Amino acid sequence: MGKKTGFLDYQRCGNPAIDPLERIQNFNEFHPMLPEAERRKQGARCMDCGVPFCQAGMNLGGAGYSGCPLHNLIPEWNDMIYQGNYPHALSRLLKTSNFPEFTSRVCPALCEAGCTCGLNGEAVTVKENEFFLVEYGFSQGLIQPRIPEVRTGKKVAVVGSGPSGLAVADQLNHRGHWVTVFERSDRVGGLLMYGIPNMKLEKQIVQRRVDLMAQEGVTFVTSADVGNTTSAQSLLEEFDAVVLCCGASNPRNLSGPGREECQGIYFAVDFLKANTKSLLDSNLTDGNYISCKGKDVVIVGGGDTGNDCIGTAIRHGCKSVTAIEMMPKAPDQRAENNPWPQWPRVCKTDYGHEEAIAVFGADPRRYQTTVKEFLPDEQGNLRAVKIVHLRPEADPKTGRTNMVEIPGTEEELPCDILLIAAGFLGTQSYVAEAFGVELDGRTNVKTEPGRYKTNVEKVFTAGDMHRGQSLVVWGVAEGRAAAQEVDEYLMGYSALRKP
Repeated sequence: MGKKTGFLDYQRCGNPAIDPLERIQNFNEFHPMLPEAERRKQGARCMDCGVPFCQAGMNLGGAGYSGCPLHNLIPEWNDMIYQGNYPHALSRLLKTSNFPEFTSRVCPALCEAGCTCGLNGEAVTVKENEFFLVEYGFSQGLIQPRIPEVRTGKKVAVVGSGPSGLAVADQLNHRGHWVTVFERSDRVGGLLMYGIPNMKLEKQIVQRRVDLMAQEGVTFVTSADVGNTTSAQSLLEEFDAVVLCCGASNPRNLSGPGREECQGIYFAVDFLKANTKSLLDSNLTDGNYISCKGKDVVIVGGGDTGNDCIGTAIRHGCKSVTAIEMMPKAPDQRAENNPWPQWPRVCKTDYGHEEAIAVFGADPRRYQTTVKEFLPDEQGNLRAVKIVHLRPEADPKTGRTNMVEIPGTEEELPCDILLIAAGFLGTQSYVAEAFGVELDGRTNVKTEPGRYKTNVEKVFTAGDMHRGQSLVVWGVAEGRAAAQEVDEYLMGYSALRKP
């Protein structure tokens, strides 16, 4: 370890953020890099601790996972950043991570939650260090196509081009198999392309990776809706293995009086996709998106997707934006029952919340609240929603805490557009039905625990379609693990490694 006292000598310093009132004028990423000298100091803060939870990716029982699911060699490349040996640092990063340009932008940094520096201070800027390395690699020409020298002759179809699908394709292609990726949209990338807004992940970054993979031998077929316009049977006949990576794209709906009658209610995923597609196609000049300009916007759901909707609505020029969250506000600091290295269950003010505060002067979130009724105008357009406040109440039979309505707390909230960002229930069933694969009780594709092969011969699955709604980094990890199992199925052994 180069700088043994780095964590004492240097304070955490993250990439700066463009002022909210300035950055909402466009859909660009808004975190310029630190100067190289400062980045080296941030690498020096890594403690070389005896047990690096940052890279452990371990399950802490009911407290969830701590550390990176990919088991990135974080202390190694942090030290090499400090020493200025960026090429070596990059090589160690790429050993375990297929797409650090994605995870360094959109991952919530599970690694930093497990950083030992964070036990009594502030965690190392692991995510930003990763961002620096991968962009250094691209800018210096260190990341070049790696075309397999030997091909096995085996053909694999990957259905879906999100994080897990791309990871499966990348791993199996480098193993020497011929890989074809089928994507139902008009562009490759799945949620990376259309589910995550530009201000978090600009789409030339996604296309840069897709182009690289194409140069390495991966074939991409767009506008191919397998199970609908593209026959599942044809894939089973043509390919030696099929991997289903279609995501958990069945959105959770809302119910209540007026839900079906009112115009102006949309799923967040459709709202975000339409916005990004229009932005890429025409810089929003074609009008093929749901505009929030001059509208009162209500968003149901307090996760990352809800926050993305806030940021997008503000960039449209909405009149107001309110985010409805059913659960109580999380504490501002760790509770005693949430010790390190567990994921910190604390209130997070994300970029969209910051922008709403800057524009409207107040945090847009309303906790312990739900929508009870949808109120139309005479033309059937949504004009308001009736909301009601909730309180936690323990079920005397099960002990489970439920959120129940507080009588007399109903109120109307002006609303022209309501966006449902309440999560996903599982995969859309038509792909599973087309291949005849079984689903579990959560409508995810069923496999044996820790495995990726389905009940149908030569059909595998990975990502959110397998584990349910999750993070990009988990999608990549699942893709790598599934690729190892597919390789073993095809060859009788595998030279690939699971995360």
